[in-house]
Amino acid sequence: MMKRDMKAHPASHFISRELSWLEFNQRVLSEVLDSKNPLLERVKFFSIVSSNLDEFFEVRVAGIKQQIESDIVERSVDGRTATETFRAIHARVDAMMETQFKCWRTELIPQLAKNDIRFLRPDELQPERLAWLNEYYHQQVRPVLTPLGIDPVHPFPQLLNKSLNIILQLEIERDGNTSRHLAVVQVPQVLPRLVRLPGTESQRDYVFLGHLIGHYLADIFPGTKILGYWHFRVTRNSELYIDEDDVRNLLSAVEQELHNRRKGAAVRLEVDKDTPEEVNQYLMENLDLTAEDLYRIDGPLNPARLMAICSGDHSPELRDKPYVAPVSVTVRDVGDLFAAIRQKDILLHHPYESFSTVVDFLENAARDPHVLAIKQTLYRTGGDPRIVGALMSAVRNGKQVTAVTELKARFDEANNILWARRLEEAGVHVVYGMAHHKVHSKMALVVRRDEDCIRRYLHLGTGNYNPSTAKIYTDLSLLTAAPEFGEDATNLFNLLTGIGQFQGATKFLIAPFTLQERILAMIHAETEAARQGKPARIIAKMNGLVDRDLIEAMYAASTAGVEIDLIVRGMCCLRPGIPGVSERIRVRSIIGRFLEHSRVYCFENQGKPLVYVGSADWMPRNLHNRVEVVFPIEDPSLKNHLINDILLRFLEDNTRSWRLLPDASYQRIVPAPDAEPISAQAEFMEAALHSNRKRSSRGTPRARMISTGSTKSAVKTALKPATMPKKRAKRGQQNP
Repeated sequence: MMKRDMKAHPASHFISRELSWLEFNQRVLSEVLDSKNPLLERVKFFSIVSSNLDEFFEVRVAGIKQQIESDIVERSVDGRTATETFRAIHARVDAMMETQFKCWRTELIPQLAKNDIRFLRPDELQPERLAWLNEYYHQQVRPVLTPLGIDPVHPFPQLLNKSLNIILQLEIERDGNTSRHLAVVQVPQVLPRLVRLPGTESQRDYVFLGHLIGHYLADIFPGTKILGYWHFRVTRNSELYIDEDDVRNLLSAVEQELHNRRKGAAVRLEVDKDTPEEVNQYLMENLDLTAEDLYRIDGPLNPARLMAICSGDHSPELRDKPYVAPVSVTVRDVGDLFAAIRQKDILLHHPYESFSTVVDFLENAARDPHVLAIKQTLYRTGGDPRIVGALMSAVRNGKQVTAVTELKARFDEANNILWARRLEEAGVHVVYGMAHHKVHSKMALVVRRDEDCIRRYLHLGTGNYNPSTAKIYTDLSLLTAAPEFGEDATNLFNLLTGIGQFQGATKFLIAPFTLQERILAMIHAETEAARQGKPARIIAKMNGLVDRDLIEAMYAASTAGVEIDLIVRGMCCLRPGIPGVSERIRVRSIIGRFLEHSRVYCFENQGKPLVYVGSADWMPRNLHNRVEVVFPIEDPSLKNHLINDILLRFLEDNTRSWRLLPDASYQRIVPAPDAEPISAQAEFMEAALHSNRKRSSRGTPRARMISTGSTKSAVKTALKPATMPKKRAKRGQQNP
C-alpha cells in the first residue's frame, strides 16, 4: 500500500551507487591531502585509499564488467547503462589516483625524509649498505624467486589477484643471433614489501622489494642483457559464486571458490608510468583487458603495504595522540556483570568505551557455573583468541555452545573457515546460517539459571565480534536481559540452526522478513503526521543508503514536510535539495580518526521518539539478502543519550563533516568565523575519558525531537542535553 502511494521519481533524482562510493573514497583521500593531519596518519589514509579501490574493483567494477558482457541491457537507478557507468568510473578513478600519487611524490616523501623515513633504491646506497642488501637478497629473496620466461614453450603465466609482478625486456645471444624476449618475475607475497636497511633507531631507511629484485635481475636471468624492467599489478574479480541449491557441503564449496577467486577474470591492470606502450599492450592482450582497464601509476603500485612504516612505537610526534578506551563508567565498578544487566540495560559506545566489556560478558558466561548455554553469530572475528576461546572454554565447562558462522563474509572467508573447523574440533556446534542469505546480525545469547528463574542475557551490536577493529570502528553495543528481546533472539537462533518458517518477532526488526516493511511504515507515519501538521522528523545514521523504496519514501516524506537528517558514511543514492522533492533532506558524511560504522534510526513519532540500532544499512543486500537484526532502545535515559549526546553531536560537527550537495558532490563543512570548531569524535573521546560528565538523560526522562527548522536551528533549540557546559573548553587537538 505504501509503495503504491509513493511517486516514482526520474533517474535525475538519484545518484550512481558506484560514483557515490568513489566520492566517499575521495573524502578519504582528502585526509591524505590535509596537512593538518599528523604525517603518519596521512600515510595510513594514503594506504586506505588504495585498499578501498582494490575492493571496489574486485567487487563493484567486476560486476559492472559482467553486466556489459551479458545479454541484459538496462539502466541503473541514476539512468546510466553499465558501459556509461564503467567509463565514468575510469575517468573518476584516473583523476583520483593522479591526485593521490602527486601528493605522495611532492608532499609525503619529502616530509617523511625530513623525519628520517626514506625510501631508497639500491643504486643510491653506500657500499656497506649495498653489501648488506646483497647478502639479504641471496639469503632471503633469491631462494623464493621464480623467473618466468615467455616464449612458445612458456606461455604467459597465471598471475594471482593483487600480486605485484615485474615484466622485463632482455636480449640473449644464441649461435651468433641476438633475440629479444619478455619475462615475468612475481614479487613474493611471503616477503615484506619494504626491506628496512640497518641503521640507527631514529633512522628508518627502506628499499622496496620490487626495486631490490629489479636490481638483481641479471642474476636471475644469467647470460642476458636486461633492457628494462617495470612493475605491474593485476586485480581480479573476487566475488564468490556458489549455487547453494546444488552444494551438499557449503564449507567445501566456499573453499573451492576461494581457490577460484585467486585466478578470477582480470578487471584492472596497474603499471609503472614509464612502462613502454608495447609492453602495456602485450599485458592487456594476455589479460583480456582494454585501455580503459589500464592505470599508469607514478609511485608504489601497492600502497597498502606502506602501513609497515607505521608499525612500532617510533615517531609518536607524527601520529594522532594515543587513545586508550576506558571501561564504561556504567560497568567500571561492577562486580557481577549479570546482576548489572538484570538491573538495567547497558549501552556501550565503541571505540570510546572499551570493547573489553563485551569480551568479559562472553568470558564470564564461559566460566560461570550457572550458565547453561551460549549462542552467538560470528561474521568477522579476526580470529581473536578471546572470542573464540570463550566459546571453546564454555564447551570444556560443560555448556551447550552454538556458533552461527558466516562463511561468505567477503574477504574473511578463509579465516572464518579456519576458525569454524577449530570450533567444531573443540565441540562447539557450528552452523553456517541460512541458505541464500548471509548472517550479518551481531548477537550473543547467554542462558543462565538465576536464583529466581532461567533468564536470557543478550548482547546486540552494530559491529563485529572483533576486538581489533573495535579499536578503530565506531559501534554501539547493548547488554540486556529484557524477556521479549531474549525471546526474539531465541526464535531467530532456532530459525538459523533448525528447519522452519519465520514466526515473527515482538521487538526486533529482522531482515529479510520485516525490516524494510517496518522502516517504510515508520517513514510513512512521519509523512502522515507532517500532513496533519504534527511534529515530524527523522534522523538516521548508516554506512550506505541505496534502497530505492526507502529513498522514494523519504522523498514523499520531505514533500509532506518531514525534516530529515541523514548521516551516511559512504554510498548515498539519495539526492538532497531537489526543489519540491528533497528540500527538507540534509545528508552529511563524517570522515575522521575512526571509521563510522554504527547504525541508528530515530523517528519523531509525535513526541514519543522511536530509536532503533542494529547491523543493517539501508541497502538492498541488507534488507533482502542478509539476516540482520535491528532492535529498539527502550530505556528512556539510553534513548535520550543516543539522540542528544550522539546523533546531535554528529549534526553539530563542523570539522570532520561533509555535506552532500544536489549535484552529487560533497562540500567540507567548516566553522563559521565566529564559531568554535567541533569534532564529534573528539567530543566522544573527551566524554569517555572524563566520565564524571553527567549524561543529558539525568532530569530529562523523555527525549524530544523537533519537527521543523534547519539542522542548525534544530541543534540550537531542541534535543540538546539537559546538562550542558556553559562554555566549551578549548581543545588542543581539533583534528582527532
